[in-house]
Amino acid sequence: MSEDIYDEYPSLTLAKESADQNIEPLKLGERIKDIRAKLGITLEEASQRTGLARSTLSKIENEQISPTFQAMQKLALGLQINMPQLFEPPRKKVATGRRDISRSGQGKSHPTPTYEHELLATQLSNKKMMPFKSRVHARNFEEYADWVRHDGEEFLLILSGDVLFYSEFYEPVPMSEGDSVYYDANMGHMLISTSEEDAHILWVTAK
Repeated sequence: MSEDIYDEYPSLTLAKESADQNIEPLKLGERIKDIRAKLGITLEEASQRTGLARSTLSKIENEQISPTFQAMQKLALGLQINMPQLFEPPRKKVATGRRDISRSGQGKSHPTPTYEHELLATQLSNKKMMPFKSRVHARNFEEYADWVRHDGEEFLLILSGDVLFYSEFYEPVPMSEGDSVYYDANMGHMLISTSEEDAHILWVTAK
């Protein structure tokens, strides 16, 4: 897929960023320690429940030794969890307190034949949402070469003006200032302005 398509439809960038992320390898010791912490029990209590020596548990949790299959069976039985829970991938740790302020008119501009996009919060990477504002230049359905489709879900809010919202499996819906729609972005969708001035909208795409 060429880079041009990401310029045309900014919401596709979110899916691209997600696909580019590396999958963190499973650390079994950390996973066991996390389970024990969530249960609120000490190493000594875990030792009593599982029948494994406290020193053995400590070495497993600190990745100093790998547990045998028999040890994992004892862990699952003693901690009252299913064996597959020991192999669930770790949750990716994210930074807390992240923020990115976009001043009015200072977003990243991406003009196209049908839209004039303004990307917001562009300093943050690996976002779970992609917000952007757009002015809808298109006035006819025929101005689009094809339906717009991409992974994820999308929220759209009309900031000013009037639009006709097209979606693949529904009749076109007229929308005005203050109206909003939430939809599956895998479904073909597009907008045209019906007001004298180009409609101004807010889009938020989520994974």
